[in-house]
Amino acid sequence: MAQVCLVGDPEVNLRYELLSRETARDALATYDLREPYENTVAVETVSLGSAVALLNDLNWYLVRFARDAFVREESVSETEWLSRAVATGLRDDAVDPEETDRFLKLYGVVDEENGADDDGSEGEDGEESEVDGEGAGEDAPPELVEPMYVTRTGRSLPEYDLRPVTDTLTVRVTEEEFGGERQR
Repeated sequence: MAQVCLVGDPEVNLRYELLSRETARDALATYDLREPYENTVAVETVSLGSAVALLNDLNWYLVRFARDAFVREESVSETEWLSRAVATGLRDDAVDPEETDRFLKLYGVVDEENGADDDGSEGEDGEESEVDGEGAGEDAPPELVEPMYVTRTGRSLPEYDLRPVTDTLTVRVTEEEFGGERQR
């Protein structure tokens, strides 16, 4: 299984924009849509290939309404997401999974409802709830805030220091994306 998460531009309601257009609505019709973070749309697909194919099907809408799109493939990492470019490279066998963990984009996660100590997880068993969008209930989902680009030089990640956050979301990016080129 692979998960896809689309992050809307701040000035649009991503879910509305996608579902108000027939082609995007048809592409998403077979998926259970979730909102793990404010102004996001997330779905589970059967494979990395189907995740990349869905992103390709939605490309016209992503260019216009999304600020980011990423994929989580558990065979690569259970906790880190992949940018669309990294996911495509893995699907095409153009890159080795072990070569994808150096350049990173860290999003801050702010959950104002539950305060700074809540990381959105259910406990020590490793099962996540709100971060995955499951069990979010009626509470507002956490918000993804300013991404910070970092380079992994060892096992640990640099701390997110742009503002106080409750958690971080790690996205593996290509060297080109790390260098500032905007890709979705």
